[in-house]
Amino acid sequence: MLVAVAAAGCGGSEGDEQRSDGAGEPRSAARAAGGGTLAAVPEIYRKLEPSVVAVEVRGAQGSGEGSGVVYKARQIVTNHHVIAGAAEIDVALASGERLDARLVASDPRTDLALLSVERDLPPATFARSVPPVGSLAVAIGNPLGFSGSVTAGIVSGVDRAIPSGGLTPALVNLLQTDAPISPGNSGGALVGADGRVIGINVAHIPPAARAVAIGFAIPAPTVIDVVGQLADDGRVEHPFLGVQLRPLTPDIAEQLGVPVDEGAIIALVEDNGPADAAGLRPGDVIVEAAGRAVSSVEDVLSALRRSEPGDELKLTIVRDDGRRTINVETGRRPN
Repeated sequence: MLVAVAAAGCGGSEGDEQRSDGAGEPRSAARAAGGGTLAAVPEIYRKLEPSVVAVEVRGAQGSGEGSGVVYKARQIVTNHHVIAGAAEIDVALASGERLDARLVASDPRTDLALLSVERDLPPATFARSVPPVGSLAVAIGNPLGFSGSVTAGIVSGVDRAIPSGGLTPALVNLLQTDAPISPGNSGGALVGADGRVIGINVAHIPPAARAVAIGFAIPAPTVIDVVGQLADDGRVEHPFLGVQLRPLTPDIAEQLGVPVDEGAIIALVEDNGPADAAGLRPGDVIVEAAGRAVSSVEDVLSALRRSEPGDELKLTIVRDDGRRTINVETGRRPN
């Protein structure tokens, strides 16, 4: 099932087709199970305010706004979709001062981008582990142009994916939060009770999709890995299977005579790719990946994202009414 998801970036952008209303009010209790209370929010905000910036872009499609977080003294991390197509990029500091910014590199698959400025700024501290469900989550950013805005909630879930149906690059292995996230929050900080950045806000499901306070952030460990590669190499190395996947629907299962009703069906196998070398075929249905049950395309992509190029990925497939296990040595995704 596809879910209408709004990227949380570029609030107020001219011609921005992903704009939506806010994500509603937080439903979290005053005390978060993983530590920290709402009483801690003012101190968290005071600590992070100098490290969160507004990102302003101008390009052929008009202007827009998002958020960013100072990663190192002259480096700012934001979302790829915030700066995509931008001809000019500025950042606005908490003081109101504006600086020219330059795009160092970006990665559409993880939706992260690295900017540089010609002035030292106070960097935030990024967590090196994923927070527990129920812990305090404070979102700081630039929603709809209201710079320096803060909302609070909890970490509602981990290892989440935004459904794409396999038709576009999917965002996977995300944090879910009920801290309200709106357009313009993209690229901003999701902060834990200890003041460390636990994620970079990226998207929310809008109320039009019958959601109440369902937002998503890219976990800090992913940010650390991706930004390091962007800074060092200007690109990110992704594991590669060499298949095109589609959701297994009841109608397709009936047409193919497949004895399962959940999984990801292989629509195409690229010649001479890792999947081809391992013996996978079009029509195979992946029902387990890396020991976890597969109910969607995103489950396979999540398992793939957790691996490195050259790793062996264990897949359980259904073919000809039988199950079999195939180990695929992942490759490196071509540029």
